[in-house]
Amino acid sequence: MERLAVDPDEDVRLAVSLRPELDETRRMLIDFTTGDLDRGDGVRWVRDGLADPEVLRRAATSAHPLLRRAAARSPHLPPDLLRLLARVDDPVVENLLGVYHLDTPEEVLMRVYARLGGTFSAWMAETHPRFPREGLAARYADHPDGNYRRLAVRDPAATPTLIERLSHDPEVWTRQAAAEDPRLPLRRLREALHVPELASSAGANPALPEDEMTAVLERAGVTG
Repeated sequence: MERLAVDPDEDVRLAVSLRPELDETRRMLIDFTTGDLDRGDGVRWVRDGLADPEVLRRAATSAHPLLRRAAARSPHLPPDLLRLLARVDDPVVENLLGVYHLDTPEEVLMRVYARLGGTFSAWMAETHPRFPREGLAARYADHPDGNYRRLAVRDPAATPTLIERLSHDPEVWTRQAAAEDPRLPLRRLREALHVPELASSAGANPALPEDEMTAVLERAGVTG
């Protein structure tokens, strides 16, 4: 193994650095390189031990990025290891925590959203049960980025006036989010039904009167 740890092939050196029998000192003496997007899925001893507290602790506390990333996939992380990984400056770890852990801190979810707005990972962060809601209108209603203005619709304190304003937003995703919100004034909701990019969202708005909802379904060819 000592010979392979200095092999000229960087893939070989990386594979050796992930061996379970290495202690941290020997592991981090190896000159390895990890991919920016590599999630550590190939670290078999961690993948097979995601429910093993000892394996998780070894991986989560390691300085090796792929071991930490592999541990972040475990739904069995104890609170102290979750807090530890939440402080790791690694976007892949943050993404994985947002996907696999109900207790992921709000600040981690917001960092994922800020970094990946408009992507699947950002959507996972936004739909996470711990993603913040209160205060978003005050913080983001006038944000220069439409992905953030859309977050204002999530705020329970957002007023009908603000929701209507956001239904005219330059960003289509923000307009659609506002068109789905039951706080949207009925007059504007009816207008949105005739705007091609808003019609579907407005038709799904629970504040739409039943007879008008029926008419929308009939125009779409949907019969009861």
